[in-house]
Amino acid sequence: MHELGLKAVIRRKRRFSTYKGRVGKIADHVLNRDFKADKPNHQWATDVTEFKVVDEEGNTKKLYLSPIMDLFHGEII
Repeated sequence: MHELGLKAVIRRKRRFSTYKGRVGKIADHVLNRDFKADKPNHQWATDVTEFKVVDEEGNTKKLYLSPIMDLFHGEII
């Protein structure tokens, strides 16, 4: 890693805090952890990942990736 100029980033543990703002409606749990679909485009799953990137000027920016997966084939749409 040193030869390639890479450095490992060790994240510090954050203290747990509760959200004290307004809580919205919570969606029903319709999949019940059954992540298999009977036909294409019937069930989709998604997640959000945050990346920190540095631009040409050295400023740190956030980049978000949110892929959508079709649970029938397991392919990213």
